Amino acid sequence: MAVTLTTPKTLLGSFAPRTDAARLVSGLATIVLGSLLIAVASKINVPTWPIPVTLQTLAVALVAAAFGWRIGVATVVAYIAEGLVGLPVFSVGGGPLYVLSPAFGFILGFIPMAAIIGWAADRGLSRRAFQLFAVMLAG
Repeated sequence: MAVTLTTPKTLLGSFAPRTDAARLVSGLATIVLGSLLIAVASKINVPTWPIPVTLQTLAVALVAAAFGWRIGVATVVAYIAEGLVGLPVFSVGGGPLYVLSPAFGFILGFIPMAAIIGWAADRGLSRRAFQLFAVMLAG
């Protein structure tokens, strides 16, 4: 059984281990580290009301472009799950009541954004900066 979470056309895919078990562990570690990157980026913000302007959108785009759509989407879903269980990973905290926040709609929008950018990266656009940037804008 092949455990393929990324393609060789992405940054992560070019450094993927050879064995299935190592690839699975590498993918899971990448998801956790990617969600931590998004959490750190969410803390760098310009406090505007009602939704702060943060760097987490850039972090989601970079994660998806570097890792592909499967790991990109899994990373965003892990980030959302971390926040909903109460970890303070969102820009102003976390917890299940964050669903009622105006910013939660933007956070849910990170899932299709990661899918669009990651899909383009899986198709080889990671090597073409201007085309990938256009896809990032579309995402």
